[in-house]
Amino acid sequence: MSSEYSIQAFDPKDLDDVVRINWTCLPENYDNAFFLSIFYHFPKTFIVSKVSGKVVGYMMCRVETGFSDLRRFSMTRKGHVVSIAVLPEQRNRGIASALLEKTLEGLRQYQATECFLEVRESNMIAIDLYKRYGFSVTRTMRGYYRDGESAYVMVKSLV
Repeated sequence: MSSEYSIQAFDPKDLDDVVRINWTCLPENYDNAFFLSIFYHFPKTFIVSKVSGKVVGYMMCRVETGFSDLRRFSMTRKGHVVSIAVLPEQRNRGIASALLEKTLEGLRQYQATECFLEVRESNMIAIDLYKRYGFSVTRTMRGYYRDGESAYVMVKSLV
């Protein structure tokens, strides 16, 4: 296994690999049209990681307008992390961190002033990653996931 990985923009040719990673790593799955819709609307926030030319991870976000999670009664543009996944055999190499860094850069290009995500309460590895990048828990959404598990909503300022 090569120790080198690259971070690059998603290309529609990567779709089958991204869908396979989504199905392999996450219980929340999307159809192909959803992935492509995110890409066509927000290409700077849909990125992949490759090792030896094969996609081993991805991250995708969209940009929404709504009430700020950080400034009371304020409307803002905010990035919403829709999905991030890295194949199990490629974890603990910094790939998720690199994906997150690149995606946050992309969100700033869309003038997003904050970024939020939902994460399973039990996913301590992801929660720790997000905390290292300045995200903090702002609330809990009870029974958010299909299996009944609750989610933390985590938010980070981008300004």
